[in-house]
Amino acid sequence: MNKRLWLKLGTLGMVGALAGLPVWAQSYPERPIKILQGFAPGGNADAIARLVGGEMTKSMGQPIVVEAQAGAGGTIAAATVARARPDGYTLLLATGGHVVAGALYNTLPYQTVNSFEMVSTITYFPFLVVTHADSKFRTFRDVVSAATAAPGAIAYGTAGVGSTHHLAGELLAKMAGVSMLHVPYRGDSASLTALLAGDVPFIIAPPTAVLSNVKAGKLRVLAATGPQRWPGLPDVPTVSEQGVAGYDVRSWAGLLAPAGTPRAVVDRLNAETLKALQVPAVKSRLEDIGGEARGSTPEEMKAMVSSELSRWAQVVSDSKIPKQ
Repeated sequence: MNKRLWLKLGTLGMVGALAGLPVWAQSYPERPIKILQGFAPGGNADAIARLVGGEMTKSMGQPIVVEAQAGAGGTIAAATVARARPDGYTLLLATGGHVVAGALYNTLPYQTVNSFEMVSTITYFPFLVVTHADSKFRTFRDVVSAATAAPGAIAYGTAGVGSTHHLAGELLAKMAGVSMLHVPYRGDSASLTALLAGDVPFIIAPPTAVLSNVKAGKLRVLAATGPQRWPGLPDVPTVSEQGVAGYDVRSWAGLLAPAGTPRAVVDRLNAETLKALQVPAVKSRLEDIGGEARGSTPEEMKAMVSSELSRWAQVVSDSKIPKQ
């Protein structure tokens, strides 16, 4: 065959492939799907990915395998997915830390929003402001009063510099008009140990990290950081209810695919995610680990991620947190 004929056949082949894309998408998936999550096996992100992925497996007809690729605040897993072939077979279970990393790191091997196709949110959960059961702080208003009287003297612990917990504390201090001392630890378990030992007067942590000690009477929850009271502790008022109007910090988890993934595939994944979130056992389990099942359209998720990225970038700038 001559060169012109090869070019003609190549062009026809490309046109045929594009024309056949919707049919291919309708047959998706034809092999197992992998969900990467960027934290330790057995943690919240891992549990959420396995829970929802396991339910989606039932109706998608192919196994959904969850793989932990821990390190660097979830950015290693995100980079892997951003580089993956955009065919719907490699997904990312992203958390609120995804946008925090985008706000905190000077350079990343991907763009927080534009390197991905948003699929759907899965769950939202608040943080809790927690003190020792014997603490002099009985309410969150007591913390604000003490911080007002002694600027920079009241310390709080978190899972580390640049964690969502840390930025939640910086935003809290800013909105309350006080100055507090941030004490970073290596993870939630370390900050919890410090609180129980009396090394810090309070910590900001997710519900799963502290609930067992709250139920045992060792800790007291002063406030929830979401816009409404957390159903798991309905008697605990929010930060906003206690004088910091408009304060709302929740972390989240959701599914992302590499940028360029066909819309038909994204729509299939979105529909399957939303269906999984309607299953009572899935909703109940998400509540058990501190969250609220809430799906979204891809567009709604993209708007949320973009908004969160802007907000945390401003907090990092205002708080003069060193860029990583």
